[in-house]
Amino acid sequence: MGIDKRVLEEVALSEAEYDLIVRRLGREPTITEIGMFGSLWSEHCGYKHSKLLFRFFPALKKRMLADIGAENAGAVAIGGGLAVVMKVESHNHPSAIEPYQGAASGYGGVARDVLSMGARPVVAINSLRFGPLDDPHNRHLFSQAVAGFTDYVKELGIPCIAGEVFFSSSYSANPLVNAMSGGIVAVDKMVRARASGVGNLLMIVGVRTGRDGVHGASGLASKTFEEEPEASTAVLSSDPVVEKRLIEACLELAGTGWLVGMQDLGAAGLTSSTVEMAARADSGIEIDVLKVPRREEGITPYEIMLSETQERMLVIIKKGCEDRVTDLFRRWGLESSIIGRVTDDGLARIKEGDKIVAEAPTKLLTDPPLYQYRVSKPKWLSEIQVLKLEGIPDLDLNRAQSVFLQILASSNICSREWIFKHPDASVQTDVVPAGGDGGVVRLEGSKRALSFTVDANGRYCYLDPYAGGSIAVAEASRNLVCTGAQPLAVTDSLNLGNPEKKDVYYQLKECIRGIGSACRRLGVPVISGNVSLYNEAKAGPIYPTPICGMVGLIEDIDLRCDIGFRDEGDQVFLLGGDLDGGELGGSEYLELVHGLVRGRPRIDLALEKRVQSCCLKAIRQGVIASAHDCSEGGLAVTLAECCLRKGFGFERKGWRIEGRLDAALFGEAQSRIVVSVKPEKARRLEEMAAASRVPLIRLGMVGGRRFTIEGYLALPLEQIDSAWRESLDKIMA
Repeated sequence: MGIDKRVLEEVALSEAEYDLIVRRLGREPTITEIGMFGSLWSEHCGYKHSKLLFRFFPALKKRMLADIGAENAGAVAIGGGLAVVMKVESHNHPSAIEPYQGAASGYGGVARDVLSMGARPVVAINSLRFGPLDDPHNRHLFSQAVAGFTDYVKELGIPCIAGEVFFSSSYSANPLVNAMSGGIVAVDKMVRARASGVGNLLMIVGVRTGRDGVHGASGLASKTFEEEPEASTAVLSSDPVVEKRLIEACLELAGTGWLVGMQDLGAAGLTSSTVEMAARADSGIEIDVLKVPRREEGITPYEIMLSETQERMLVIIKKGCEDRVTDLFRRWGLESSIIGRVTDDGLARIKEGDKIVAEAPTKLLTDPPLYQYRVSKPKWLSEIQVLKLEGIPDLDLNRAQSVFLQILASSNICSREWIFKHPDASVQTDVVPAGGDGGVVRLEGSKRALSFTVDANGRYCYLDPYAGGSIAVAEASRNLVCTGAQPLAVTDSLNLGNPEKKDVYYQLKECIRGIGSACRRLGVPVISGNVSLYNEAKAGPIYPTPICGMVGLIEDIDLRCDIGFRDEGDQVFLLGGDLDGGELGGSEYLELVHGLVRGRPRIDLALEKRVQSCCLKAIRQGVIASAHDCSEGGLAVTLAECCLRKGFGFERKGWRIEGRLDAALFGEAQSRIVVSVKPEKARRLEEMAAASRVPLIRLGMVGGRRFTIEGYLALPLEQIDSAWRESLDKIMA
């Protein structure tokens, strides 16, 4: 092998992979080709440790408008000639180095993925993971990431309608910043990421290309943080003003007859956009890097091909339309340039003037070696799944109220208003006021609406990656159902450690299997996704964290539900599960109060399906007045959140807890929803639950200004509200 190992390390290619490239090419690659192979064979672009595991996802084609991975985002039909397009992406390592720009460019990139299919981005959602907030560095990362994300979407005029955040020492050295975007497009106006039609032209539009982001996919995203992360040219800067113009200009172009295909210049920049578009179309491309507009002199072909400068798109336009397209972009204040053409030889030919600096088959560049390992359950995992409750004292009745307030104030349970007060949710008039388990956006000129959510619990996945993956899908679906939406599709972001380590590969495999099982049982396809591996530092890998974003359809916005109890005298029920069977394994209570992360989370997907179907049917028939997923914090926390939404109290009489008090109040058993109904509709709910074979337990009555579970908890709402609502503000202050 005649190449310096340091060159390979820079692009995250192994010596064996380099030898494979030489054999397939029949020669030594050029330096530019090495960079291109390194990027396209990276985990971020090539999915070399994960692609074979995608077989566990169900082949549910109903409503899907593109196979997973065939486009930059996923699309699913919603009727009326419309489709929703969505994608979730990670920007973890950049955000650990420069959190403001890392989070901002994270949303900018995923919005352009949605745009590349001809869809207008209409919503923003985030999913964040950081170390404990008692560490000033973690507070800095968290506050800057929130500011970067929300400042960017505000400038675009796109509302942040949903999100989640979780804090754990697992993420201290490697925070997770995942951004999700959803958009709307007419099915017959969808754009494909194809470079087809020999002689058609490649045009780059947007910001001039710089050196920022070189090795972003092959280096920064494909290596662990063995040392403290430092500033890097792989971290990107962003400009939402240009992004806004780019969105409008590309949507206008999509409405003409001049466009053939379109793709964001995201990970691996020009390399991924040109080569992937040609490979999908079974064509070739030829470009001249000297025609790429640059921010500075002396940028090499290698840097131009790998730069991830933000706010750029590659459009394939019909030959002869170039002047009209250039004029269109000029009207929007955007610089554009013809940089190449589509060929029929199947090659990616990169020139610097008359000199060829790279030439390789597009199918070879997009065909990395795929790895899989024979793995078994780690011994340490079997050990931490054992939770001997007899060795853990039950909650003392005298401490029940103080522990309840402690949990409500914990960073993983308390109000997220500190986050959501940053963006201006009024920037679009079709957003329905927040208050449900999912964010809702109305479809213009219709009574229908879309509901979006994102979910994952890394602690569950750490304790049981299969069950944790299933629960991520089930809870996201349950959240949508609680708004009155029929779940339609999943977009996932698989955030884990180094897959070359057998224990991490086991987690990856089991998380994907769990996601697949839940999607199959609940009838929702995975339509797009992202893999972010190598999230670990000296202390070890992060919790396996498979983020599941989901979209659902509300047929009648007038029947939309939110979490808040509506009226005095309404009756409150627990749909699904039982009162004394709370699951303490993996719960917030167990870690917060006892310092333990142990046990084995469980889910019965058959029961989950019945609970969700019954709840959705009851909402659509106007039986249920409010609905709230019972999840982190358990039943007591869920009831409190239902009270605090609109300021109504709750009273439960005659509940005699037979088992453990802590499990009953704070256990996190799955497949449970707290619902409220008018007294005259209670009988109808009981009939529907019985017909669906779903447990239903009357919990109590809405009313007053106190939260009372007779014999166990009795607190004024003001005290509960203060603990829950003010906690994050105090921490961040």
